[in-house]
Amino acid sequence: MEDDGGESSSFVVGIIENRAKEVGLAAFDLRSASLHLSQYIETSSSYQNTKTLLHFYDPIVIIIPPNKLASNSTAGVTELVDRFYGSVKQVMLARGCFDDTKGAILIKNLAAKEPSALGLDTYYKQYYLCLAAAAATLKWTEAEKGVVVTNHSLSVTFNGSFDHMNIDSTSIQNLEIIEPFHSTLLGTSNKKRSLFHMLKTTKTIGGSRLLRANLLQPLKDIETINARLDCLDELMSNEQLFFGLCQILRKFPKETDRVLCHFCFKAKKVTAEALAVDRAKKSQVLVSSVILLKTALDALPLLSKVLKDVKSSLLSNIYKSVCENEKYDLIRKRIGEVIDEDVLHARVPFVACTQQCFAVKAGIDGLLDISRRAFCETSEAIHNLANNYREDFKLPNLKLTYKNRQGFHFVIPQKNIQGKLPSKFIQVVKHGNNIRCSSLELASLNARNKSAAAECYTRTEVCLEELMDDIRENVSVLTLLAEVLCLLDMIVNSFAHMISTKPVDRYTRPEFTENGPLAIDSGRHPILESIHNDFVANNIFLTEASNMAIVMGPNMSGKSTYLQQVCLIVILAQVGCYVPARFSTVRVVDRMFTRMGAVDNLESNSSTFMTEMKETAFIMQNVSQRSLIVMDELGRATSSSDGFAIAWSCCEHLLSLKTYTVFATHMENISELVTMYPNVKILHFDVELKNNHLDFKFQLKEGSKRIPHYGLLLAEVAGLPSSVVETARMITSRISEKEVKRMEVNCLQHHSIQKAYHVAQRLLCLKYCNQDEDTIRQALRNLKESCIKEKLLS
Repeated sequence: MEDDGGESSSFVVGIIENRAKEVGLAAFDLRSASLHLSQYIETSSSYQNTKTLLHFYDPIVIIIPPNKLASNSTAGVTELVDRFYGSVKQVMLARGCFDDTKGAILIKNLAAKEPSALGLDTYYKQYYLCLAAAAATLKWTEAEKGVVVTNHSLSVTFNGSFDHMNIDSTSIQNLEIIEPFHSTLLGTSNKKRSLFHMLKTTKTIGGSRLLRANLLQPLKDIETINARLDCLDELMSNEQLFFGLCQILRKFPKETDRVLCHFCFKAKKVTAEALAVDRAKKSQVLVSSVILLKTALDALPLLSKVLKDVKSSLLSNIYKSVCENEKYDLIRKRIGEVIDEDVLHARVPFVACTQQCFAVKAGIDGLLDISRRAFCETSEAIHNLANNYREDFKLPNLKLTYKNRQGFHFVIPQKNIQGKLPSKFIQVVKHGNNIRCSSLELASLNARNKSAAAECYTRTEVCLEELMDDIRENVSVLTLLAEVLCLLDMIVNSFAHMISTKPVDRYTRPEFTENGPLAIDSGRHPILESIHNDFVANNIFLTEASNMAIVMGPNMSGKSTYLQQVCLIVILAQVGCYVPARFSTVRVVDRMFTRMGAVDNLESNSSTFMTEMKETAFIMQNVSQRSLIVMDELGRATSSSDGFAIAWSCCEHLLSLKTYTVFATHMENISELVTMYPNVKILHFDVELKNNHLDFKFQLKEGSKRIPHYGLLLAEVAGLPSSVVETARMITSRISEKEVKRMEVNCLQHHSIQKAYHVAQRLLCLKYCNQDEDTIRQALRNLKESCIKEKLLS
């Protein structure tokens, strides 16, 4: 497999759908030789689940069946791909390629785990669609890339995306997890970053991809999350371990995870005529992979030394499974029998080329030794030619540079050229303050040098055949090593690095419960606090007895920032990182939904209100008992009566569930919910009115606070005529009088139920607290006394 370079995606995705709107998806990662299978019923007419998965995998190729002969009910996925993923390469394979029986056989043969461990034997009929997608994906990959996947080498996972928190694609944009809002408009100089870019201090490509995957689909398993947090605790308390790991991880090549695919895939047998330039390129990649693997294995003893006395379970498991595994030493010794000891992975193009040509020890292959001699002779002749040109044409600053595609060429500073360049120089191109050029002699030597190098690569591959077969037998331990390095890179170079750069105790360890409260004390927005030094911290407290918080406040008081902040803190907690808060406890969230912002969607011919309703419908159809929902300004895009009615009915629906909801609104009438439903609480952002000007405090407080006519004040500042503002003030005062009277009646009517819910909330808090028995008994006595006192007073 060819190295695609950079951090671009390496997923090939196959999708198929049946008449019951059930979708099968197979995502094949060419870089790490892993196959992720998902099958689910698409609950949204806009295919939100499929969009979320495609956003997660970010594929380079999407394989779909033809839709010409399909009924309308099975053409949805194909239309989705055409509409939203037009820039991605699409491949249409015949429906015969989507064969679930072939898919099952392929996975049984190729999976590194036993079929029974994957659940394939038990759930074969259930997974038929994703198996069909897998058959088409593997068929296309083998045909297009010219490789055969080695037996028992693929890492296969079923329902990979649903073992984690699900965040739909709209919420990913709203929360600025990967990209900040308006990043294309604001440009790269924009100070505001996304959560991913804030944390992206990883040193390896695999580490940054793992970080991205974790942020898009955080963990749900408390044991795994706590194992990561224990690891962070140890790193934060042991500076020597932290800095030691930082230093050691730099010694592993940044492409270590990608090299594995060259051992999982075996090139198809080719005829002698096919051993041309393309073959030489593939041989070079293979040789480079072996050198990179050697460099990684050479660094492993240093990692063992640092991890020897660790205490946390995650780091000690890494030490036992990797550092004490004898197979790595055996592979290293086997490589040492063929590969020269001094050969190292290099980034400088010509140094890397030379290392690859001289990778195999001398004397193993006579034809290889001859090719090396030719390579050295042409390389020396090229350097001599450059020296001659410096003297003959009086160009002392003439440099010789090398690029993989072009080979050698000359670079001459423009200030050294007096008049015209001699006619001997050809292919003259201006590049900044320099001139790039070549000559006929150099071009001839370049061709000979390239040919000699290509011969070295192909002969080296022949010498490495037995070695490659031996390595492939242990490909599972190499997969483990790559996964461990990516995980360490994310935890050490991203999480621990970020925490260590903040003042002491600014980031704290979150606690987790299965059904407890969501409580964040003095939480801060992880992205914005780095821009605003005086960022105001705020709290949130939700339980089953008080599962909805309605946040009120004028425009620009901080409501949207607060909603985003709550979600980002939960995401950080569930990826296993410390959070920006004094204290936090989180009930594990399985799905996160957001409804924020208001824009027209011209591509799908949807107005602002229609877009809003589609997003809200998706939430209402997919909400679960353990979801976290944040909604901002629901219903403002249509008439006031209809908007209020929709917002009210949505709140009532969510209140009937155990889901935690934060609902921000300008509609003061919505606060009447607190008089009727005891599991609602009203919060407001503190704003003071001084000389008809709003003074924003950005501090969240309990209860409602009426800021009289803040909309009119802002309208006045914007320049609305004073006569218009005065008329509006008269109209709104009449309306508000009626609302106040109605709220007073409701408060009296539902007072007793609210008191009962208040007691229930206190009891739930005591259930999940970690205090000793005597403290809890005392708290229960105090609660009992306060209840009796209230009853006597009433």
